[in-house]
Amino acid sequence: MTRCAVIGAGAWGTALADLLSRNGHDVSIWAYEWDVIESINRSHVNRRFLAGHSLCETLRACNDVGEALKGAELVTFATPSHVLRTIARSCRAQMTSGLPVVVASKGIEQDTLALMTDVISQELPASVVVALSGPSFAAEVVAQQPTAVVVASPDANAALFAQAAFSSVHFRAYTQSDITGVEIGGSLKNVMAVATGIADGLGLGFNARAALITRGLAEMTRLGVKLGADPATLSGLAGLGDLVLTCTGSLSRNRSVGVEVGRGVPLEDVLAGRETVAEGVLTTRSAHALAAREGVEMPIVDAVYRVLFEKQPARDAIGSLMTRELRAELD
Repeated sequence: MTRCAVIGAGAWGTALADLLSRNGHDVSIWAYEWDVIESINRSHVNRRFLAGHSLCETLRACNDVGEALKGAELVTFATPSHVLRTIARSCRAQMTSGLPVVVASKGIEQDTLALMTDVISQELPASVVVALSGPSFAAEVVAQQPTAVVVASPDANAALFAQAAFSSVHFRAYTQSDITGVEIGGSLKNVMAVATGIADGLGLGFNARAALITRGLAEMTRLGVKLGADPATLSGLAGLGDLVLTCTGSLSRNRSVGVEVGRGVPLEDVLAGRETVAEGVLTTRSAHALAAREGVEMPIVDAVYRVLFEKQPARDAIGSLMTRELRAELD
């Protein structure tokens, strides 16, 4: 049995904490919202973020990071990307040297354009960082539906430790060393999901969806390779696997945002009142900036950026993709 702490009690953090608890580990989850803490501790559900799913009765929730981290042998961060740095910094005093830290947050930081594992490495430099990513809706993980993900780290022992902690008969974790490729896949697939949602909202059909997914993968790979990733990683679970799920699954928050935008609903109205974060909106802005910094051509990312932040009509943005200069597929 491993003493585990999960920082962040949204749907994904709750699902991972439940998984670790059902695997027989001693798990505490830190939550910002007091109603979430009360719901988990009293009723063994997370009514706010994962309603309708019973949680392991041994899972404990708290609002004090020191309490959650006390004695932890494995720490998992599953916060929204835009607050990860602040929350990680608040944990620094309680973290012991060499502690394995799993980063399940997905995104690219707005100001620094840092990947989530880089944020943790900067704020918790004594930790050993592992990225967890792959095709995995929280509701299906907590329902114990078969799921396969990747745990990636340049430290092979840390990856193996995380693999053993998370794996079960329902949840299979594969190890990887290419942490950059895994992170790029996990963050950019959300932008591509917004794009395919926009196309679906416009009623453009399955051909357009397939084209966006495939060319989206090409863009993800192009940027990943420029940042040092292995292109094969983007063809695996954390790249293609997560991309297909997020672009086609009915549970995808990012796709659903795109659908509404494609139907003509202003972005601010789409986001108003949403309880959960659609990371694809935040990542579109940072991915657009990162591509510009690295000199990487990413026309789908550019098109989504124009629709979301420059008010270009969605149909015009899709049209601009179809009328670009003709070229070879592999370039």
